[in-house]
Amino acid sequence: MVASQLYTLVWIPDPDEVWKSAEIIKDYKEGDKSLQLKLEDETLYEYPIDLQGNELPFLRNPDILVGENDLTALSYLHEPAVLHNLKVRFLESNHIYTYCGIVLVAINPYEQLPIYEQDVIYAYSGQNMGDMDPHIFAVAEEAYKQMARDEKNQSIIVSGESGAGKTVSAKYAMRFFATVGGSASETNIEAKVLASSPIMEAIGNAKTTRNDNSSRFGKYIQIGFDKRYHIIGANMRTYLLEKSRVVFQAEDERNYHIFYQLCASASLPEFKDLGLTCAEDFFYTSQGGSTSIDGVDDADDFEKTRHAFTLLGVKESHQMAIFRIIAAILHLGNLEIESERDGEACSMSSEDEHLNHFCGLLGVEQGQMQHWLCHRKLVTTAETYVKSMSVQQVVNARNALAKHIYAQLFGWIVQHINKALHTTVKQHSFIGVLDIYGFETFEVNSFEQFCINYANEKLQQQFNSHVFKLEQEEYMKEGIPWTLIDFYDNQPCIDLIEAKLGILDLLDEECKVPKGTDQNWAQKLYDRHGGSQHFQKPRMSNISFIVLHFADKVEYQCEGFLEKNRDTVYEEQINILKASKYQMVADLFQDEKDAASTTSVGKGTSKINVRSARPVIKAANKEHKKTVGHQFRNSLHLLMETLNATTPHYVRCIKPNDEKLPFKWTYHDFFNRYRVLMKKRDLSKNDKKQICQTLLEDLIKDPDKFQFGRTKIFFRAGQVAYLEKLRADKFRAATIMIQKTVRGWLQRIKYQRLRRAAIVIQRYARGHLARRLAEHLRRTRAAITLQKQYRMLRIRRAFQRVRKATVTIQAFARGMFVRRIYRQVLAEHKATILQKYARGWLARTRFRRIRGATIVLQCYYRRRKARQQLKALKIEARSAQHLKKLNIGMENKVVQLQRKIDEQNKEYKLLNEQLSTLTSAHSSEVEKLKKELEQYQQSQQGDGNQLVSLREEMEHLRLELEKAHGERKVVEDSYVKEKDLLRKRISDLEEENALLKQEKEELNSRILCQSEDEFARSTAEENIQMKKELEEERSRYQNLIKEYSRLEQRYDNLRDEMTIIKVMKNPSNQSSLESDSNYPSISTSEIGDTEDVIQQVEEVGTDKAAMDMSLFLKLQKRVRELEQERKKLQTQLEKKEQESKKAQVIETKTEMASDHEDFAYNSLKRQELESENKKLKNELNELRKAIADRATQNNSSNDVQDSYNLLLNQLKSANEELEVRKEEVLILRSQIMKAAQQKEPGKNTEPITSPASWPNSDKHIDQEDVIEAYQGICETNRLLEAQLQDQRREHEEEVEALQNQVEAMKEEMEKQQQAFLQTLQLSPEAQVEFGLQQEITRLTNENLDLKELLEKLEKNEKKLKKQLKIYMKKVQDFEAYQAMVPEERRQHERNRQVAVQRKEKDFQGMLEYYKEDEPLLIRNLITDLKPQAVAATVPCLPAYILYMCIRHADYINDDQKVHSLLTSTINGIKKVLKKHNDDFEMTSFWLANTCRLLHCLKQYSGDAGFMTQNTPKQNEHCLKNFDLTEYRQVLSHLSTQIYQQLIKVAEGILQPMIVSGVLEYESIQGLSGVKPMGYRNRSSSMEDGDNSYSLEAIVRQLNTFHTTVCEQGLDPEIIQQVFKQLFYMINAVALNNLLLRKDVCSWSTGMQLRFNISQLEEWLRSKNLQQSGALQTLEPLIQAAQLLQLKKKTAEDAEAICSLSREIVKILNLYTPVNEFEERVTVAFIRDIQVKQKLGLFLFALQHLHIPCSLQKVVVFAHQLARLAVHGSVLLSDL
Repeated sequence: MVASQLYTLVWIPDPDEVWKSAEIIKDYKEGDKSLQLKLEDETLYEYPIDLQGNELPFLRNPDILVGENDLTALSYLHEPAVLHNLKVRFLESNHIYTYCGIVLVAINPYEQLPIYEQDVIYAYSGQNMGDMDPHIFAVAEEAYKQMARDEKNQSIIVSGESGAGKTVSAKYAMRFFATVGGSASETNIEAKVLASSPIMEAIGNAKTTRNDNSSRFGKYIQIGFDKRYHIIGANMRTYLLEKSRVVFQAEDERNYHIFYQLCASASLPEFKDLGLTCAEDFFYTSQGGSTSIDGVDDADDFEKTRHAFTLLGVKESHQMAIFRIIAAILHLGNLEIESERDGEACSMSSEDEHLNHFCGLLGVEQGQMQHWLCHRKLVTTAETYVKSMSVQQVVNARNALAKHIYAQLFGWIVQHINKALHTTVKQHSFIGVLDIYGFETFEVNSFEQFCINYANEKLQQQFNSHVFKLEQEEYMKEGIPWTLIDFYDNQPCIDLIEAKLGILDLLDEECKVPKGTDQNWAQKLYDRHGGSQHFQKPRMSNISFIVLHFADKVEYQCEGFLEKNRDTVYEEQINILKASKYQMVADLFQDEKDAASTTSVGKGTSKINVRSARPVIKAANKEHKKTVGHQFRNSLHLLMETLNATTPHYVRCIKPNDEKLPFKWTYHDFFNRYRVLMKKRDLSKNDKKQICQTLLEDLIKDPDKFQFGRTKIFFRAGQVAYLEKLRADKFRAATIMIQKTVRGWLQRIKYQRLRRAAIVIQRYARGHLARRLAEHLRRTRAAITLQKQYRMLRIRRAFQRVRKATVTIQAFARGMFVRRIYRQVLAEHKATILQKYARGWLARTRFRRIRGATIVLQCYYRRRKARQQLKALKIEARSAQHLKKLNIGMENKVVQLQRKIDEQNKEYKLLNEQLSTLTSAHSSEVEKLKKELEQYQQSQQGDGNQLVSLREEMEHLRLELEKAHGERKVVEDSYVKEKDLLRKRISDLEEENALLKQEKEELNSRILCQSEDEFARSTAEENIQMKKELEEERSRYQNLIKEYSRLEQRYDNLRDEMTIIKVMKNPSNQSSLESDSNYPSISTSEIGDTEDVIQQVEEVGTDKAAMDMSLFLKLQKRVRELEQERKKLQTQLEKKEQESKKAQVIETKTEMASDHEDFAYNSLKRQELESENKKLKNELNELRKAIADRATQNNSSNDVQDSYNLLLNQLKSANEELEVRKEEVLILRSQIMKAAQQKEPGKNTEPITSPASWPNSDKHIDQEDVIEAYQGICETNRLLEAQLQDQRREHEEEVEALQNQVEAMKEEMEKQQQAFLQTLQLSPEAQVEFGLQQEITRLTNENLDLKELLEKLEKNEKKLKKQLKIYMKKVQDFEAYQAMVPEERRQHERNRQVAVQRKEKDFQGMLEYYKEDEPLLIRNLITDLKPQAVAATVPCLPAYILYMCIRHADYINDDQKVHSLLTSTINGIKKVLKKHNDDFEMTSFWLANTCRLLHCLKQYSGDAGFMTQNTPKQNEHCLKNFDLTEYRQVLSHLSTQIYQQLIKVAEGILQPMIVSGVLEYESIQGLSGVKPMGYRNRSSSMEDGDNSYSLEAIVRQLNTFHTTVCEQGLDPEIIQQVFKQLFYMINAVALNNLLLRKDVCSWSTGMQLRFNISQLEEWLRSKNLQQSGALQTLEPLIQAAQLLQLKKKTAEDAEAICSLSREIVKILNLYTPVNEFEERVTVAFIRDIQVKQKLGLFLFALQHLHIPCSLQKVVVFAHQLARLAVHGSVLLSDL
């Protein structure tokens, strides 16, 4: 729409269409009596103007605002604008929901729409209210989100007139809560909540003239939630059931649905006893004349009702009781009443079939019921009368009884529904759904309509209070200086009804009067409220009154008000029902105080406590019985309290206020929309708020037209339209500028083409002339050059002669001058030296003279000062105070020394006592050990070998014990000596103390005659001496303490040895050891020292120690000695080799060749000794480990004895082996030494055969050994030389490789320079494109290189791992082979001293573990394992380890072990995944490991599809004993579950990013404009701040997913499937939101969407996932983006569009232009699309369904096509 039309389109009233659109064709001037208009049909119209009222027609909104989903977004908010907007949305776009501020306006379509499916619920779940199109699900999600965020109870108030769809809306809201907040337990409470709807519709809904399923009662359902916001229960309150409908229906209306449903199912066998027929046969169901509803199957609905009863836990017997009561009510209405005595009395026949059915179904006595239906009891003070009733009275009593029975049954059903929905779980919050009757006005309005309209008055008051309160809070929050609004309040009308002496009070008062009538009550109303502004008396009636409600003026007929308010039921009839033989019937009519009411809702309760709206009705003669009006008023007050305590949400039709709901923009949206109107200097600012303020102040001069808030700008009506006009003008100017520029550019192109042609012609002509001139100039220049060269040569030769002569003269002259200057400088230097020495002597002489004088002065001055100080000190020394100070210091020192002596005496006594105690304890312990040893010797006489070894050990221990005794004696002697020394020292100290006292006396006497300096010096020396003596005494004391500690430690060691002897004596604690030939397949590292083993044994327990530790100590000591000897031998051998290098010149090459074999023999022998030494150490470590393992087992005494003997034999053999190896080492060492001595007999070398370092060196050594050693050295030199050559060759190869790299880099630089030069010659756009292509090519090449490098590294890693496995297997096989070699062969090999060659063998691929270690294995491999811990190892390492364990269990044929391990593995994985159910890394890690374990089981346990590709080596690793098919199936199911969890976690992370990242994110900034937004953009569910995601965030998250699954070794096929499903989810979420949001269906959004999709496609290609099918899943979204971008005008456009998305029509209906230059899609174009779609579907049916087609059918088809073209729509079934 052009700018000139913004203020030329208006609305004018029309009697037929209510409002018509017109265009002003002539400017209006003030004072004109009419407007010249042109209607839409091009007819001219003159619209008169009321000059007095100056009422101009309403202005139309711009087309961009038409069809808005929020009415408050309209710039002009008046009646025609609202009606037109609703018409466009409902009729053209098929949208039944529209926002109006905080209210959701719902238009009843009177048909079922496909907008309530499960996927739509999930689409709205978690979304902000303003982000999606209006929907009842959006309101429900807003309430659910506010409840969870604010922790406040919520209410959804569904109101409107009858037939507006309130019940359906409430039902869909509850369905949303049941789906989103499903119960966490298995109680299925959400299904019960939904099941209550069919029951309540059956017993509380009926057909009316306006609605086939009208709710004839109000209900408020509270759905309770726990702290995790899952549904835990619900409760229902009902309000004012329309009981009169049970006995009376107006024309074309029905009774409650349950009656007709029961009649329609009367033929069922279980209902034969009810005596029912069709609904036309009963009076209570046939009064309206219509017993059926079109499209409704009552029998089918009855089955749904019964199923709902069952689901809610209502027993079958109770259901039958309910149906009997309902059938009894029908029979009660058909009773025949016979008049008697002229109508004053009546009777009933006892043979009445309906009476019999009624009494039989209710279980009451027929005679009593027959009597009291026709009579009543009158009770007076004196006596009781029984009176007959007239026919009319009997009919009224019968109807009252029927209504009362149905009301009681209704209350009972509601109570049991609440019981079924009740829960014991503590309620955290609730959401209430109020489905209450709307405002009603009929031709005859009675008591029911009065109560309904009274309830609507209360709800309207609550709505007004909430809406305007929110609006004012918004103004205050934004800081708008707005005057608070005194909005319309309907409190006066409510006071008229419920205040003291109001309508209800007067009605209750009249009901209490014995003979009160409706006429008397009406007269009281006229008298009391005649002057009220909301009350009127009709002119033509005295039994009616008029109330002016907020919605309309309603006239109420007073007839029947009193009777309905009393709700009278005779007590005699109720008493008969109380005596029913059916318990349920009797319970319905029991007297209970507030039986249906419960305590109110409190925070401390654990359930939903709701007070019922209607208490049980009591007997008629009770004076305290509450009237219906009083009950309704109380329940309504309770409802208002509940609603006021919650946050309400409204679903209703309202009339908006065009002044109190101003138009609002956020600063961000306003800036984006109207930035074209801003100046460049303003745009450079960073404060958008200040920019917007500056713009509005410049454009709108009246400050009252707008106000600035903190986050929004508020406008009055019409201002946005004015801004849109300015924006359109700006765009038009920009368009003209663009056109002007383009046209100028075209002319410049044409001019430049002509200019280039002229320049070419000129260039050729000027070239010819220039070439002629150049030839002439070239010849001239050549002549000049010849002349120049000749003249230069002649002049140059003359110059050189003159220059040579000049240089010679200059040389002689300069030499003479330099020599003269040198002589002068030399003379000056000598004079300077003489001056320096003379001046120095003079200065020193003067200094010595001054220093001597200064010293003399200082001496005189210091002597004078010293005399003064001496005099002062002498005076001070004579004073008594000074002597006291000196004496105090000396006495303190003497006291301290005496105290220290006393302390040392006490410590000496204490040490002596401790030593005596230890001596006695030691002696008793020794005696005890001797006795135990004797007992042990007596008990072990039969064991010869063991006794010998034990005796040897005992002898050894006895020797050590004697040695310890000797050491103890030495210690005691030293202690005695130290004691004597201490005593001597004490005596010395006492003498010194006496001397000190003497010296003190002497000092006191000499203090007066000695100077201050001497006294201080002597005192200091004495102090130093005393300090030294104290330090010596302290050190001696510390030595005593150390000696005592050493003795104590020695005693502890002896006690430990005795403890070990005790352990040896008890054979029952010894454990057996396994043979050392049975080692595990994986070798362990060497154990450290013997102390570690002892620590392990101590940890197990001393009582369980199973080995003589002394043997281990000896064995460990021997191994250490052997290791030291080996190291010494190695160092001496190296020295010998260095010395032998000096002698290699003497040796000949022939001798080296002849002795090579002997030297090799010795070298191999030495290597063999080293390997054997390592083997012995390993065996020792294995023995230690076996002892520590076996110590924890409790074997029988026989096994212990055998294992002990076996251990002794193994230790003996190990000792013998060590001795042999040690002798061999000594022999070899002596041979090498002697050979070296014989080789150098005449040289002055130092002897190296000293006994200390070379034992056994006096043995004879052959000369051949030396030759052999020399030959070995030569061989070593050759090896070193070969290694050096190899290193040199590798260095050269590296240099060459680096040179190649340098050359490649140079070539690459040249290419880049060439490309850069080419780029400079291109246009800027081409430069950018070329640069991108170059960067993509470079990155692709680098990616390929890195992939190749990675593959090489992986291959190398696999190769090294394989080699490592082979070597480990060889080591294991060699150890096993050594264990099987007979002892004789070993002895023979030791004698020959030949190395044993190891046999190579591959690993078996098994891992042994003990059954009791299985929990530890599962914990370390599964439960406690973190993916980061094994990130640097082989992928799927836990799966491989588990399979190796399974292979070992299969190898030993242990089925329990296999079953237990697999079961524990599966349970452990499930436990981990349950614990980390939202951790993508953990889930993908275990998906990879589970699949890998499943693949291993398939490959090696009998799966033919996997085993066909196995190599022979792999077939050797197959399982031999078990078929794990069942476990493979379980693992396959587990893998599927993990995969589904992985997808769920990934979708949960990605889903919040999709809408904002794909649909809303502007990758191309400034492309999309911003439309005006309404009230919904300030929804309370929207948190402050920008929580949107960008497309880069989605790509980063996808990169994280891809990196994680690749690093963890997931199968490529699974990776592809994962991302295919994720992209499918991205497509589904984005497309669903696109189809549910009108604001994103525009051309600019399509452009943005296509660019974003291309980024996702690029990511797929970069990850090599284009073959996964993920790209195809985005095809619907791509088609939707293309549809938004295509033109939508002509038939060719329609043809192109029909080939795209299946949701074409929906997207076209949603298409909304963002600015004026886009056009809306016309209705004709949409119909054309529908025609082409249906035609294409029909042709598809003809082609693919093989439908036979005759000429007649072709003719019919042609006619149908003609209809299709004319009317634009035809059904496929018609074709």
